[in-house]
Amino acid sequence: MIEGQLKELKDSADAELAQATGVQDVELLRVKYLGKKGALTDILKGLAAVDSSERPRIGQLANQFKTELSDQLTLKAEEFAATETQARLDRDRVDIHLPSFRRHTGRLHPVQRVMREVQEIFGRLGFSVKEGPDVETEHYNFESLNIPSDHPARDMHDTFYLKMGQLLRTHTSPVQIRTMETQRPPIKIIVPGNVYRCDMDITHSPMFHQVEGLYVDESVSFAQLKGTLTYFLREFFGHERDVRFRPSYFPFTEPSTEVDVQCGRCDGAGCASCKYSGWLEILGAGMVNRKVFESVGYDPDQVTGFAFGIGIERLAMLKYKISDIRLLYENDLRFLSQF
Repeated sequence: MIEGQLKELKDSADAELAQATGVQDVELLRVKYLGKKGALTDILKGLAAVDSSERPRIGQLANQFKTELSDQLTLKAEEFAATETQARLDRDRVDIHLPSFRRHTGRLHPVQRVMREVQEIFGRLGFSVKEGPDVETEHYNFESLNIPSDHPARDMHDTFYLKMGQLLRTHTSPVQIRTMETQRPPIKIIVPGNVYRCDMDITHSPMFHQVEGLYVDESVSFAQLKGTLTYFLREFFGHERDVRFRPSYFPFTEPSTEVDVQCGRCDGAGCASCKYSGWLEILGAGMVNRKVFESVGYDPDQVTGFAFGIGIERLAMLKYKISDIRLLYENDLRFLSQF
């Protein structure tokens, strides 16, 4: 009797499997016939009533049915899965011959463009890049640079003071001091970074960018300073632009100079941009003051050096003819997309 039930079960399973339309149907058949409460399990419960001499043969038939049906279900499920995968691939196929969608690509901010160009030009001259903290002490920001507490130059810096005697650096010159404290000459570095001052109008921002430079060795001269800065300015603005040096004063350099470049709007003829002088002030520089060398433990009779400081926003405004520094920070895509 059980043998007949197994044959009927096999015929029924074959018929239903032939009508299955997907992986889900196959899994339902697996549960229906081979699950813990499936049809085969119900039949096997009747083995106890079978004669002991017939029980092994019937058990073998049941296992054979189970194995064959399990293999058939697995094969059918794999066929359905492959068919469904191919259908999905056909449905989601992308025609690579179609024109692509236009994408708006980003651009470097003009300040970042200028910063990279400045580093690249000075890199050709052998200057390496150094960085330092934005939050500084009065010692590194002022005293070590020959700017004591009663020095009038402190009023020019309009400093953001913090707690515990700290401040936001007003220039990147403190990195020069930190470098000289830990390194012996020769030193040839530039120091790009953010600086902060309490000032804001069409040409000033409370946060802006500077690149300071320092070259220290046994016999560095003012002529080398002039040659270095003249090379940089002509590489940056163009070789047709004239450069001039004017005497000036900075507490950390002696002698000191301010450097002008010929106005690019009027080619030196005079216009409103250059206040009809034909020149634009671009940077300050000079030979490192003896007191600065003494503050870091250098012998000023053994070494000399020059230093300079350049405002990156100033360079960007002159190069790209930008009239208001605030345009650089308003994130107006109409403005930034021009670069």
